[in-house]
Amino acid sequence: ERVEEGGGLILGGPPIGNLADASDRLRSALATADLIAVEDTRKLRTLASGLGVRTRGRIIVNHDHNEAERSETIVQAVQDGQRVLLLSDAGMPAISDPGYVAAAAVAEADLPVTVVPGPSAALTALALSGLPTGRFTFEGFLARKGSERTRRLASLAAEERTMIFYESPHRTAATLADFVQTFGADRRGTVSRELTKLHEEVRRGTLAELAEWAESERVRGEIVIIVEGAQAPETPEAQDVVQLVLDRVAGGERPKSACAGGC
Repeated sequence: ERVEEGGGLILGGPPIGNLADASDRLRSALATADLIAVEDTRKLRTLASGLGVRTRGRIIVNHDHNEAERSETIVQAVQDGQRVLLLSDAGMPAISDPGYVAAAAVAEADLPVTVVPGPSAALTALALSGLPTGRFTFEGFLARKGSERTRRLASLAAEERTMIFYESPHRTAATLADFVQTFGADRRGTVSRELTKLHEEVRRGTLAELAEWAESERVRGEIVIIVEGAQAPETPEAQDVVQLVLDRVAGGERPKSACAGGC
């Protein structure tokens, strides 16, 4: 049975800025949900008012600090046959926003879960970046400081896929400076802000250029940073490998040993 027609959890993706991006399915879910879980009730009122929707469901606050507790309430509501709509403040729930814990709990209970897809800042910024989109990795928010941040950056130094990061405006300059140190000054990247909003901006350049811009600019808005992946390491041509083995054999190595070291 479809969640829209019976009890279940609906992960709803509200617009990331422009209300015109809201879908009819999201409007319907807002209007018919028995229980609505949100990060901020003020954002829900703004969303519903802007879409001309009157909600009838009970509203609970679900955020990073109480999500485990709220997931129990959500599971019970779904078991009772209620339609539960879980919203982030903007963009897809569970993607650098609350929602994963509740979705996992409902799925673990073998109860219905569905998604009302909505705009994603990560994919929007990636599509706008002009950087390779065939393979990419979403890294979300880095740790603010300390060994966890250092380890994560070090693990990404040789990442060949395009990388997507979220960042707050006041930490953008410091993060770009760290990227220059980790990925190199000449690696290409983009900084996108205020996506789909009136002051949408996409700034492209090398990481050094972007870091210099962020250092001199008062960066504002919601930030997505896209970083070009590392170049794949060059592999020797087959004939070079063969010649290397022959040279080692000529130098006195046994063929098996020479092949193990050169193949």
